[in-house]
Amino acid sequence: MAEKILRVNMTTLTGAFEDVPSEWAGIGGRALTSAIVAKEVPPTCDALGKHNKLVFAPGLLAGTPAAQSGRLSAGAKSPLTGGIKESNAGGTAAQNLAKLAIKALIIEGAPVDDSKFYGIQIAKDSVKIVEATELVGKRNYEVIKTLSAQIAPKVGVLTIGPVGEMRMAAANISVKDPDGNIRSHGRGGLGAVMGSKKVKYVTIDDTNGTGTPIADPEKFKGAARAFAKAILEHPVSGEGLPTYGTNVLVNVLNEAGGLPTKNFRTGQFEGHDKISGETMREIIVKRGGKPKHGCHAGCIIQCSQHYVDEKGEYITSGFEYETIWGFGANCCIDDLDTIARADRIMDDIGIDSIEGAVIIGVAMEAGIVEFGDGPGTLKLLEEIGNGSPLGRILGNGAASVGKAYGITRVPVVKGQGIPAYDPRTVKGIGVTYATSTQGADHTAGYAVATNILKVGGFIDPLKNEGQVELSRNLQIATAAIDSTGLCLFVAFPALDIPETLAAIIDMLNAKYNLTLTGDDVIALGKSVLKTEHAFNNAAGFTKQDDRLPEFFSEDPCAPHNLTWTMSDEEIDEFWNF
Repeated sequence: MAEKILRVNMTTLTGAFEDVPSEWAGIGGRALTSAIVAKEVPPTCDALGKHNKLVFAPGLLAGTPAAQSGRLSAGAKSPLTGGIKESNAGGTAAQNLAKLAIKALIIEGAPVDDSKFYGIQIAKDSVKIVEATELVGKRNYEVIKTLSAQIAPKVGVLTIGPVGEMRMAAANISVKDPDGNIRSHGRGGLGAVMGSKKVKYVTIDDTNGTGTPIADPEKFKGAARAFAKAILEHPVSGEGLPTYGTNVLVNVLNEAGGLPTKNFRTGQFEGHDKISGETMREIIVKRGGKPKHGCHAGCIIQCSQHYVDEKGEYITSGFEYETIWGFGANCCIDDLDTIARADRIMDDIGIDSIEGAVIIGVAMEAGIVEFGDGPGTLKLLEEIGNGSPLGRILGNGAASVGKAYGITRVPVVKGQGIPAYDPRTVKGIGVTYATSTQGADHTAGYAVATNILKVGGFIDPLKNEGQVELSRNLQIATAAIDSTGLCLFVAFPALDIPETLAAIIDMLNAKYNLTLTGDDVIALGKSVLKTEHAFNNAAGFTKQDDRLPEFFSEDPCAPHNLTWTMSDEEIDEFWNF
């Protein structure tokens, strides 16, 4: 069955399958969402207005037996940054869509009657738009449980919580994972865009789906084996991440002096060991949780986990380093149970956990609650979920909180909160924060790999030399990986084991009967970045938007006592490719 585009118009409450235009035939994932947004969304439109569009696209390898191939891209104009956005999530939806031969789902328009929310129910060769009255105001865990019971146990679900319904700029889109728990299209406020379309949920029932045909199955099988072997042989993807999850980084970054603490005042946290990956694993094992877990079918890295309470009852999964850093070091809370409950609340109400952590750090800076106040933090998150006046200030992002309270120590770029690595002492990631089309985003070009973990060589994180080139090369590679539907962590073996990239290219060629080379993959990455950059420029961005907040240039970060010293000219050089 040929792949199709599914276009849902929320003004007319209709859906239709369309042939894939030739210009989109060879791309998927991020490359496709950004291409559609760039072509069909006016860059200067209101992100919460009817002219914005919300696009979901599985990657090129979604639905195949390839390891780590279950990632879904979501794209739109971001209400948080005002620029283009692609957000990447695991869960089951990417593979569900691929098995129905749906190359992209485009949600456009907005209902004339603003009083109702709807559900979009997708099945083989069909789409229904139904009123979602009984689920309005419900939180994400309940929505997923209800829909799985009503439609099918393994139905794919995309949903927004009350934060998305209220169109707050930090709202995310939740994705059902294989266990019925939650993964997130976290960054950029795409949940608010979904809320503005009055879409409460999307379900994808792939019953009787045709699957994903592979042009050369034997060649694909051999490449997939080589790819999996490289992943499992690399010390980061094969050992560190499966053992301790992404939270393995707490002690690593603390030792490097790059763990942002107390709203980015210093690079080390006294309570780091209490919130570390090592401690987290001990707690999970002792309580009978799951220390290893995949966020989608076919995950062999297994960096997720089930974190449980003292009674062994589930609290949260996908308990990530960035969330633990944010509520731990950044907010000075050294209790993992409290941080896990914060993660659970954010997943349930539907807010990005990175933006949420930066929000609370700025709220502490403003004196709304004290640094280290765990119970106060949980109450603030509930304020967001309940939509109180204070909750709406918080729920619109860290920049919103800074403006409301007159705070200047607000760690954001393009309006989006800076994640868990201090740019003064991990300078490569600082370049990524400054230049990324997405706003501050560590996943856009993960220079920590080479600056700190010494993957793909080593570039001194404390010096300016080589950082722009490092970030540029990683951002180009990441844009390509995000288009395949592969997990970003395949970049670790790809940087060190040459066979990894060759295997990815071989899988793409075998699936689609192509003759791609490494140069083609690099060209794709460059094309994606240029498309996104052009959209942002048309939306009104300038070079001045590619800058870190000025306090980074003025306040030294202990223990290295360094400031951000990259010149504007060095940063602007990034786009010369």
